[in-house]
Amino acid sequence: MTLINENFLKLQAGYLFPEVGRRVRAYKEQNPNAKIISMGIGDVTQPLAPAVIKAMKKAVDEMGRIETFRGYDDSGVGYEFLRKAISENDFKARRVDIDIDEIIISDGAKSDTANIQEIFGLDNVVALSDPVYPVYVDTNVMAGRTAGPAGKGRYEGIVYMPCTEANNFVPEPPKEKVDLIYLCFPNNPIGAVATKKQLSKWVDYAHKNKAIILFDAAYEKYISQTDIPRSIYEIDGAKEVAIEFRSFSKTAGFTGVRCAFTVVPRQLKAYTKDGRAVEIGPIWKRRQCTKFNGVSYITQAGAAAVYTEEGKKQIKETINIYMGNAKLIRETLSKIGYTVYGGVNAPYIWLKTPKGVSSWDFFDTLLKKANVISTPGAGFGSAGEGYIRLTAFGQTENVKEALERIETIS
Repeated sequence: MTLINENFLKLQAGYLFPEVGRRVRAYKEQNPNAKIISMGIGDVTQPLAPAVIKAMKKAVDEMGRIETFRGYDDSGVGYEFLRKAISENDFKARRVDIDIDEIIISDGAKSDTANIQEIFGLDNVVALSDPVYPVYVDTNVMAGRTAGPAGKGRYEGIVYMPCTEANNFVPEPPKEKVDLIYLCFPNNPIGAVATKKQLSKWVDYAHKNKAIILFDAAYEKYISQTDIPRSIYEIDGAKEVAIEFRSFSKTAGFTGVRCAFTVVPRQLKAYTKDGRAVEIGPIWKRRQCTKFNGVSYITQAGAAAVYTEEGKKQIKETINIYMGNAKLIRETLSKIGYTVYGGVNAPYIWLKTPKGVSSWDFFDTLLKKANVISTPGAGFGSAGEGYIRLTAFGQTENVKEALERIETIS
């Protein structure tokens, strides 16, 4: 008799975004002539930067010649030319010393934040923000690190840290001891950021409790305030307690190309049950080399072009388009009476629903009355109830039209 991994049966609902898609498809079937504008799923709309396209075309030509053809990346962690560009531009340029051997290239921050938990024991207690990116929760459930449902979409065995208006959507370290801490700044779905002082509290907590911070910085390029850290490693002592995840998806338009990286400093260690310290970097590299054959040379060549002077300029122009959309969304919705957060250091706007209206009900209202797709806040956790997330990744003309529609039904 073949047994199933029963941890998968603990999952309380389908993944959020397929459910959004199901509702949209059902509405389209009943209203085939409706012009739907998506401000829900955070997929980019601007094309790849010309510098990226140029580099990828050159790489394709190289792959067509025997003398420059490349097969497997023998290192298993990414080509040195890309890791060097990342080290120099993303870290050393901000006075953070991250060596290229501490950088591991992958196909996405979603994959990495999902897979990283595999290298840690199932006895570790996990702490998560609420609302939270669903992947952090679901992958720990699948692994067996939780017990059964605890109500309101939560699970027993996880420490939830509510992010609310009362704490400006930045959680405080828990009073109890935890082992693995997921933090995401700029935050998805809320768009909040954390100051150096706030992140220092987390680093101090991790040192005190021998915990590890899993820091998702996929949206750091959207930070506009100069005093907000872009990396957890800008905080003293963070190299001993934190892993950082970054991505080219939302910053350089690689959602359909796939490239990201994870930073695991040499100083970072976990422990065996008998108390022996073990360096984490080699274990993560072993996991990746065993289960993953690496990102294509063509893709990595394109990613490296992001760091050229031409590439930096073009990527900045794209980000400015999205953040211009975010400002328009934030200011327009505020003007017509909604309470909104985010949209300053991130491409997400966190909108408070009208009093007494649930997240999914307001999602349905926007879909059916304005033909606008949003994402229900409740899908990100119980503390997200009463909110929806809007993204700024659309074409500007579509964003303007969507806002006009929302205004007519408000």
